[in-house]
Amino acid sequence: MKQDRRNAIILGIFYILAAVTSIIAVVLYGPVLSESWQTAVANGSETKILIGVCNDLLLVVTAVGTAVMLFPYVRHWNEHLALGYLCFRFMEAVFIAIGLVSILGLLQLSSYNDTADFASKTNVEPMGLLLQAIYRWTAMLGPNLMLGVNTSLYSYLLYRTGYVPKPLAIFGMVTAVMVFIAGLLQMFGIIGPYSAVKGLMALPVGVYEMSLAVWLIAKGFHGETLAKLRMKAASSSIAK
Repeated sequence: MKQDRRNAIILGIFYILAAVTSIIAVVLYGPVLSESWQTAVANGSETKILIGVCNDLLLVVTAVGTAVMLFPYVRHWNEHLALGYLCFRFMEAVFIAIGLVSILGLLQLSSYNDTADFASKTNVEPMGLLLQAIYRWTAMLGPNLMLGVNTSLYSYLLYRTGYVPKPLAIFGMVTAVMVFIAGLLQMFGIIGPYSAVKGLMALPVGVYEMSLAVWLIAKGFHGETLAKLRMKAASSSIAK
């Protein structure tokens, strides 16, 4: 039980770090995602952007960490759904990593702005726009669509297992649908990536993850439920 309590605390910390680092990275990427991205390095924003990259790297680690820490517990109810959650969480991390590489590419192109001749600059401009587009698409596919899918899966599993209060798990499923719809609306150009509507639709999933993190750190998994599910899993293994 001490190990389960420790794992719940680590999982909660991962969720908090994931929420915080994702916000910091988006804020710090501003100079290379603006229309004047070519001057990001010349204006002294290189360090700020690299700090954002470090936050995104930590986000990838924490996203994978939440999946690895939670999977052994939710698999007791339905291993196929738990495996689906694990895969979609990894896909989210992959999209984040691709977006991170595009940011580094923009930073590199920006460093050439003062040295490139006119002919080279005409080639650099479309390359920069392409990298910006790649980042925005990966930000939509990962922290929106994939996040919506994996959050709905693990929230449903938490609801069925009873590890956390059922109202909290239901809230998670609702917020997962909201962030998924927000991603779809952005995909079809109905809302912008940084619009107020997008923010209002995506904010609840962050509130849910923070609430879940606080619960896991303060209370942990429901001990009796966990013991029953483990006994059931052990009985099934013996029967096979």
